[in-house]
Amino acid sequence: MNKTEFITVAGFAISLLFHMTQTEVCPPSCNCKSLGEMKGLHIDCSSRKLTEVPALPVNTKRLYLQNNSLTSVPPGALDSLLSLEEVKIFDNPWNCDCHILYLKLWLEDVSAPSPANIRCATPAPVRMKPLRQLTGNELGICKRLLPIKCLEFFWRDLILIAGAIITLILVAWALKVSKKLVCQINLSQ
Repeated sequence: MNKTEFITVAGFAISLLFHMTQTEVCPPSCNCKSLGEMKGLHIDCSSRKLTEVPALPVNTKRLYLQNNSLTSVPPGALDSLLSLEEVKIFDNPWNCDCHILYLKLWLEDVSAPSPANIRCATPAPVRMKPLRQLTGNELGICKRLLPIKCLEFFWRDLILIAGAIITLILVAWALKVSKKLVCQINLSQ
């Protein structure tokens, strides 16, 4: 085995090891059970007094986070759970301000029935209100509700629209000038 082949095999082994650890590792504060070969994991992190969502394996099928001390979920924390079929996150003291927006939208996207069971603990005006019933007015004044990428698309689109309008104006002006020139040429003949 030459040096190049050794490096290739070593790189493949390291990437395979990294992939296995990334998808197979159970969070230390949780109990995990395999749901069978290639079927995913059942992750039970309930009643652990967690204050934040632990790093979760991507092959999580069932996730139980109920009865903890979770107040919010950081944006993107649950996006890698593409094979998730069941999630339970009720009985947590959810702080229903701008930071809860990610969780609300994520639950709506995955069509989880659990938003009915998720209730706000704070602030006082929305205490005990179901998360799914929250409106934008109740979330308070948020400095940035739209992700940065949405704002980038807004500015890109605005520039494209302005460019298209300027182009149309220039084309219209060019047509008008060319029409005058054609009329002058015809008159002079």
